[in-house]
Amino acid sequence: MGLFSGLVTLPLAPVKGVVWLAEVLTEQAEQRLYDPGRIAAEMQQIADEVADGEITEEEAAAREEELIERLHEGRARGW
Repeated sequence: MGLFSGLVTLPLAPVKGVVWLAEVLTEQAEQRLYDPGRIAAEMQQIADEVADGEITEEEAAAREEELIERLHEGRARGW
């Protein structure tokens, strides 16, 4: 990058920084969302809630279905 182009694009540096930060945060959030270990822990939590009578079998089945979809989506994305 030459001196002139560096000076011209200097005002955009904060915008580039914000965009980079947003990309990093998005990637980290997706890693957590699709983490198989985290999904397994959430499945165990659902089982515990059913055992304790906190939620019904129907509620548990709906939540488990969402977790299974997340697991498949994560695998499709390569997480």
